[in-house]
Amino acid sequence: MTRFTSLQDFLDRAGRHLDPIRGPSALAEVGDLDFISAPMRARICPAAVLIPIIPRPGGPTALLTQRPDTMAAHPGQVAFPGGKMDACDADSVATALREAEEEVGIEADRVDLVACGAPYITGSAFRITPVIGLLPADFTARPDPREVAATFEAPLDYLLDSANHKSATGVWQGQSRTYYEMPWQGYRIWGVTAGIIRDLYNTLYDQIMTQEIV
Repeated sequence: MTRFTSLQDFLDRAGRHLDPIRGPSALAEVGDLDFISAPMRARICPAAVLIPIIPRPGGPTALLTQRPDTMAAHPGQVAFPGGKMDACDADSVATALREAEEEVGIEADRVDLVACGAPYITGSAFRITPVIGLLPADFTARPDPREVAATFEAPLDYLLDSANHKSATGVWQGQSRTYYEMPWQGYRIWGVTAGIIRDLYNTLYDQIMTQEIV
């Protein structure tokens, strides 16, 4: 089984198989496509998240946030720093960097941009572009309490191990749906965030393994 082995291998794979930070996108949309009707597709809102990778001495981690329970949208859920695109944003990368600075204090000039994952379409009609960025090894989050209840880091080798991707089924808008969840030290990583992680795993490891076998 092909799986995460090192940060450098992950970065090399991302550079080869994901979309470039600047330039044309080739990856097909993923996500809750079955839940998006034609009228909804016409009003999909562009958004982006930053997947902040931190090269800690004990191994690389990904920084995640937990939203406050008081927020109107997705209260209490775990997410990567991000949000919808504003008119001032030049592109999805600019959106991800702006939101990451506002939410957890990630300064754009301290991010080594790597690549962009496949756009993830949510059932609530957002088109989320995941932007992978490498942070300094000494990074310390400065969360804005209005938008972030807590921050935590999960090891990259845990997140990119399919053994930790638990499948579950629920009902949303009257339809049964299957989703992934990845519990980590009391935090429930699930839904869109888990879906984005799973797609990264599929693109960088699972599909590559299949191509190598063929």
